[in-house]
Amino acid sequence: MSAPTRKQKAKKALPNKVWDVLGPGLITGASDDDPSGIATYAQVGAKFNYGIGWTLLFSYPLMCAIQLISAEIGRVTGHGVAGNLRRHYSAWLLYSSVALLVIANTINLGADLGAIGAAVNLLIGGPVLIYVGLFAVISVWLEVFVKYSRYVSVLKWLTLSLFAYVGTAFIVQIPWTHVLLGLVWPHLSLKGEYVTAVVAVFGTTISPYLFFWQAEAEVEREQARPGPNALKDQPKEATRELHRIEWDTFVGMAFSNLVALFIVLTTAATLHAHGVTDIQTSAQAAEALKPIAGRFAYTIFALGIIGTGMLALPVLAGSAAYAIGEALRWPSGLAKKPKQARAFYLTIAVSTIIGASMNLFGLDPIKALFWSAVINGVVAVPIMAVLMFMAVNRKIMGQYRIGPTLKFFGWLATVVMALVVIGMLATWNST
Repeated sequence: MSAPTRKQKAKKALPNKVWDVLGPGLITGASDDDPSGIATYAQVGAKFNYGIGWTLLFSYPLMCAIQLISAEIGRVTGHGVAGNLRRHYSAWLLYSSVALLVIANTINLGADLGAIGAAVNLLIGGPVLIYVGLFAVISVWLEVFVKYSRYVSVLKWLTLSLFAYVGTAFIVQIPWTHVLLGLVWPHLSLKGEYVTAVVAVFGTTISPYLFFWQAEAEVEREQARPGPNALKDQPKEATRELHRIEWDTFVGMAFSNLVALFIVLTTAATLHAHGVTDIQTSAQAAEALKPIAGRFAYTIFALGIIGTGMLALPVLAGSAAYAIGEALRWPSGLAKKPKQARAFYLTIAVSTIIGASMNLFGLDPIKALFWSAVINGVVAVPIMAVLMFMAVNRKIMGQYRIGPTLKFFGWLATVVMALVVIGMLATWNST
């Protein structure tokens, strides 16, 4: 047998190189479609048919901008969001931001664990609370005891579970011409319930824990390598690394919003079309699909909830632990062994346990989602503004300050999120 040619070697190596480029951005984007997010997208799809899908196209460049800025801050400085807050800003801004992030993440953890337990119950029956506890233990065990490089690989493979929602959309009948028209020429409304739905989508797609996680994931990625971690200390790698971050983020956020769009389309084509417009949880959405779209679609939808839930749990717990660890100067990082970062790993365990325990006391998933969205909205705007100031600060970013295009979209994202918070408060009574 003849030896493979250079061209054949290049073709064989390409998928691995692409897979290596995709990392923090892909995981961050996929974790945005957690069970709580699925519930939100199912709600708006069931309630408003195809009339809300435009929000996911509009939010895409805004998500890319703010996540790209977060990632570049982490990679360039060698510190996460909380670390840079501690070094360059007031203590009250640092501690108030971290406290609100931890509260919102813990509530979100509880809601996501409850959704995973309910999804398992839908598939095989049995006690939901046992499943909640089991998946909480599995998630913590993986974060604490599995080697970081292997764990990241597991998370990357878990992103494939989101294709369940793409597959479900093609099982049901969707009027694609009508959908495309609605995306490019949507029917807008100023009614309270419509504004609330738009606010919910933006509040779900742009969340503070994603800023903290992607910045720290970039730091973590480099700490495993010898030499300086901050890109401003190794300028020879700048072009390659910044391009990698761009591709990783663009692909990750595109994947996130594409999946979210397919969830909206699936629930619109099935639930809304059959008069089912009141969906409150992701498990409810899966259950409602069964008599309309068949057991196969229902099973795929439920499995997707479990897969994306297991992807989101470590991101929620990990981003909280990173934030607290950097704020209090603890040794932090998933690449560290448990003995090297006891407080960091204990924070992951405690936040997950508290989230799981909420389900023991009758956690109301609707209220949990609402309060998580409120807190995320409150903390997102000032953090986004601070990220923008960081990204143009020569003292922090050196020669790698962001350019005018990224600056424009970053500030646009910040203004849009400020309007989202105002809209959320304005529609408070109708939520």
